[in-house]
Amino acid sequence: MHIILAPDSFKDALSASEAVSAITDGICRALPSAQYDACPMGDGGEGTLDALIDATGAERHYQTVQGPLGELRQAAWGWHPINFTAYIELAEACGLQHLTLLERTALHSSTHGVGELIIAALNAGAKRIILMLGGSATNDAGAGMLQALEARLLDDQGRPLSPGGAALINLAQVELDGLDSRLSEVIVETAVDVDNPLVGERGASVVFGPQKGASEKDVVILDAALAHFASKVAETLGNDFRELPGSGAAGGMGFAARTFLGAELCPGIELVMTQVGFRQRLELVDLVITGEGRLDGQSMAGKTPIGIARCAREMGVPVVVLAGSLGEGWQLAYDEGVTSVIATTAAGVNIRLLATA
Repeated sequence: MHIILAPDSFKDALSASEAVSAITDGICRALPSAQYDACPMGDGGEGTLDALIDATGAERHYQTVQGPLGELRQAAWGWHPINFTAYIELAEACGLQHLTLLERTALHSSTHGVGELIIAALNAGAKRIILMLGGSATNDAGAGMLQALEARLLDDQGRPLSPGGAALINLAQVELDGLDSRLSEVIVETAVDVDNPLVGERGASVVFGPQKGASEKDVVILDAALAHFASKVAETLGNDFRELPGSGAAGGMGFAARTFLGAELCPGIELVMTQVGFRQRLELVDLVITGEGRLDGQSMAGKTPIGIARCAREMGVPVVVLAGSLGEGWQLAYDEGVTSVIATTAAGVNIRLLATA
């Protein structure tokens, strides 16, 4: 039997590479004669950079940037000098994994560090930037990134806004004259791991704010602030992408990428599968084992296991999903090509540990 091991990271527990190693240990014990193809995956969130560097042979560089709460940290990014392509993973700069549960604050966390990584790529001579969105600790619609790139977001007194999404409710003026001019010469492709809009019931604040430390009251504040930001941006540029699928990715970074960087929003798993040659590798296997930290209804919006299952279904290859826990709506995975779902822990599981279609 030939098996391809293609899990995403298990948030707050294992990287994709560590998950591959753990699965390999199990296979070697249970099926010692099996052959396997290790293929760590990502859909735009943490670990996607590692998958792309492994697949493309890009160089790993490091840059000192501001973390989600302004602390300095070393963030990795990828550089391919032959085709002048930079790989930038938002989670490296302002990922949720950098904060403890008590430190998480969606009201004030910032994407400033992502802008600093973009500047590093521009300084290296990038002609193309692959921007991976997912796993963020932020909910500022990319405001911090814009400020790092020298855009000015001002209140009604002409003062720069403080970091974080909550401050956007005070936005009175958007000044883009100072925005780094080199951005107009770069092609930006954005990998998103969800198809949520910026605001509303399926928006960034309502759906993802709570896991970033937002209370019910905070969610209301953030949703209103991001809607206000979108309105002010529309007044300035004439375009309003708040309802665009994926604009709510990474706390609204999808909105900023499309609006200010001219980026197309692509399903992250599709981009990564193309980069790693997944479809070609799938032709050689009998089984796919994939997984993520939590499988639930949100996974159907473009998370790694579902993207892989859809691809494998086209080729008639069965798919097993390992999930740290199962949440509401996980059964929908069977409609997407998943053959079997196994929860690796009892936490959060109130249905059954093993389910097979």
